[in-house]
Amino acid sequence: MQHVKTGVNNGVATIEIARPEKKNALTQAMYQAMADAINAAREDAAVRAVLITGQPGVFTSGNDIEDFMQRPPGQGSDGLDSPVFRFMRALLECDKPVVAAVTGAAIGIGTTMLLHCDFVYVSDEARLAMPFVGLGLVPEYASSLLVPQLMGQRRAAEKLLLAEPFGPEQAVECGLANAVLPAAEVVNHARRVAERFNALPPGAVREAKALMRGPQREQVLATIQTEGAIFARRLRSPEAMEAFQAFFQKRKPDFSKFS
Repeated sequence: MQHVKTGVNNGVATIEIARPEKKNALTQAMYQAMADAINAAREDAAVRAVLITGQPGVFTSGNDIEDFMQRPPGQGSDGLDSPVFRFMRALLECDKPVVAAVTGAAIGIGTTMLLHCDFVYVSDEARLAMPFVGLGLVPEYASSLLVPQLMGQRRAAEKLLLAEPFGPEQAVECGLANAVLPAAEVVNHARRVAERFNALPPGAVREAKALMRGPQREQVLATIQTEGAIFARRLRSPEAMEAFQAFFQKRKPDFSKFS
């Protein structure tokens, strides 16, 4: 089954995460498919914008943990040569506008990828969370840099250290999202926003986006690399092993033995 559906219509390249039976959990193959789709959209002159969406009630629940443990990231020659990092790089380097339609739960990278989209529209059913620390891991995709900038250090600590979930209104209030829409309308609204770029000069749009992103680009890249190296090391840590075992055994993890 194709778990990432792609297509181009009316100048918009759509990337639809389509694995509802697993709450749109992302595998390494899905990351590669999304990276390939973003890169193809970037090279296609007929594409003026990219739309990323999920299924009704779920954007993505984050990584498929079983697949993640079988194929951990950060094993390439430079430590960052894996599909998840190829996806991160592709989205980060996409010079065309990227619009996200968050159709429900957005967990882990489901939230952090929104930091790198240009427009984010969330449904009134959306629930966002970044539960990395609770899994014995660390924030990824430059979220340790960008979330404190958006929310301030105190609220960022709630989201990144305590993994407190938050709703669509707070996503808008802190600047992570543009607007909250009824669940039945969020995708169509996001598509209409993406289609507006058909009437705008593409070169000017690309250069304006580059100017907006440029001042922090190297810092974001460096943060992704630093986070990625620590993330890969922590995947093999005893704390992470306890967290993942507890997940599979459907129990609460016990971190009392760790110091």
